[in-house]
Parts: sequence; C-alpha cells; structure tokens
Amino acid sequence: MKIQRKRNAHYEVKPALINPQASVNARRLMKYLCDMYGERILSGQQAPGLNPAEIKIVHQETGKYPAVCGFDFMDYSPSRVEFGTSSDETEAAIAWWQEGGIVTFSWHWNAPKDLPNEPPDAMWYSGFYTRATTFDIAKAMNDRTSEDYALIIRDIDAIAVQLKKLQDHDIPVLWRPLHEASGAWFWWGAKGPGPCIMLWRLMYERLTHHHGLHNLIWVWNGQAKDWYPGDEYVDIIGEDVYDKPGQHTSLHERFEQALSYTNESKIIALSENGPIPDPDLLLKDDVLWSWFCTWCGGFVYVQEDDKTTYSESHTKLDKLKKFYSHPLVITREQLPDLKSYPL
Repeated sequence: MKIQRKRNAHYEVKPALINPQASVNARRLMKYLCDMYGERILSGQQAPGLNPAEIKIVHQETGKYPAVCGFDFMDYSPSRVEFGTSSDETEAAIAWWQEGGIVTFSWHWNAPKDLPNEPPDAMWYSGFYTRATTFDIAKAMNDRTSEDYALIIRDIDAIAVQLKKLQDHDIPVLWRPLHEASGAWFWWGAKGPGPCIMLWRLMYERLTHHHGLHNLIWVWNGQAKDWYPGDEYVDIIGEDVYDKPGQHTSLHERFEQALSYTNESKIIALSENGPIPDPDLLLKDDVLWSWFCTWCGGFVYVQEDDKTTYSESHTKLDKLKKFYSHPLVITREQLPDLKSYPL
C-alpha cells in the first residue's frame, strides 16, 4: 500500500555526503534515505550485542525485524577496557548488515581518565556521565600539547579500529558520536558548545583524513542550535526524544526545532525514543522522521527468572503491532538490497 501525499519542500534533500570520498555503499544508503525521506519512516531498535533480546522480542510479537539496529562502542573505550570490559558490538553490526539491515552506532564514551570510581554515582562504568569524571574537555581541547588531548586522540583511534573493521566489510554506518551534548549530562557537553564543537570537528578530521574512514554518514545529535558544528560537518540531524510512557505523539515540536538548526535541507531522524510515535499522527502532522530508534532494555522487554517477555511500559503491545504493520513504516523485510541500490 502506497500512501498518497504531497511532500513538503524540506523533505527534498540532496544525497550528497560531506565527505567527497564517501564509499559507494555509504552513498547508496544516503540515496535510499533521501528517496524515502518524507514518504516513509524506517523502524529502528537499539539492541546491544549478538542475539539481543530486543530484536528477538520485537520479531516474536510482530513477525518483523526493525530496519535499523542501534549499536554502541561504549565498551571499546580505553578507560573501560582498563577495567576489563570487552564487546561484540562490531561483530553484531557486521551480522546485522549481512542479514539485510541498516547499522547505526553511538558511543557512550567513557572519559579518557579522571574517573573517581566512587559509589554510588561516580563509578568507573558511569564514566561517560559528567557526574562520574573530573575530566575537563575545555582544558583538553585548548591545549593540544597536553596529556588530556593526547588521550582524546588515543580514544578516537581506538574506535577507528572498530570502524575500520566495518569499512573492510563495506558496511556504511550512521555514525552518531557526542550525542545529547547540550544536555551537559555527558562530559563532552559539560563545558558548553565551544569545546564540544572543537571535538566534533577534530573527530571528523581524524577519522576521515588520518584513518581514511569513508563509510561514515555523520549524524549530529547536539540538540540545540548553538551547538551545531556547521553544515560541512553534518550529514543528518538526529533528535533524541523520550515522550511520556504510553504517549505516541508525532513530537512535532522537536522536529521543527531540528529544522531550525540550519538553513540547508538535512534529513532529520528520531535517533532515540521511548514510546514509538504513532504513524497516523506523523502523517497528520506532516512529521516524517527518517527513522525512529526505540531505546533498549526495559523500553522493550522484561526479564523474570529465565523468561523474557515484551514490556508494555512505554509502547503497548497492540500499538507495537499496529506500528510495525503500518504502511508508512519500513521494516527490514522491506528494505531493498542496499549493496546494489541505484545511485
């Protein structure tokens, strides 16, 4: 079923990526997203690791898989590895792409150092939170001869190793680092927009030019206009919005806010959500996010003893089934072969 509707001008986005050397598959994915933008919305689910419960439960209840799966480089952060963490997120993302899905990555970046490791709120594993580190991003970014700056480079280089594995498999990545910066609850946003913008631009230059990573589509998720690093550093704008449990509004205020960040036409995605927005309201309000990505864990399932069941704490089961079968919503089964999508 095709929904007949007139597409608003702001949905007309050119599929050019900010990296002129972007890989063929990155360009194919961007072309597909631009073709769908304003016409359909891709389903998405944050789901850590191999064989995640989130994907299993969504498929069990709807018979469908989300088109987009969200992964996280958190446990590759060097300051977490020092405490013994390991991760299979890269391998999980490779498997997801090979199964026909779209990959997006965020990075809950544990601060490079200065982790008090004190209970209850400053333990090492909370080191991406401002409350759990004394690491000063402004100091680091304003002194490129400092140890702190060198550690930032070390950490970016560690993640580059994982991104290179994905590039070696020709996997395009919707890459969403430094998310929710303006909230200041993460250390990269703790000192205001200036240092964070510097860090974003540094990361772009380091990953693109030093490491030669051309499989990345850069999704900026700063959530406030004065944090915007510039059109030449942003492919897609993402908004993270957690509506009240059981509320399935279109979130049109945040969509309009995202439109105000730049005068250029950029794709806007709902890069994190709690309740899934109702596709009928999206159509009514003309708020066609490129994709949604429901957060993981208790937003989707509950674990009791050895039994995993769907959690209705945010999206009721009947709503989930409705949304995943709605003609506006694209699931993994409906994706084209993105390895051969026409440019």
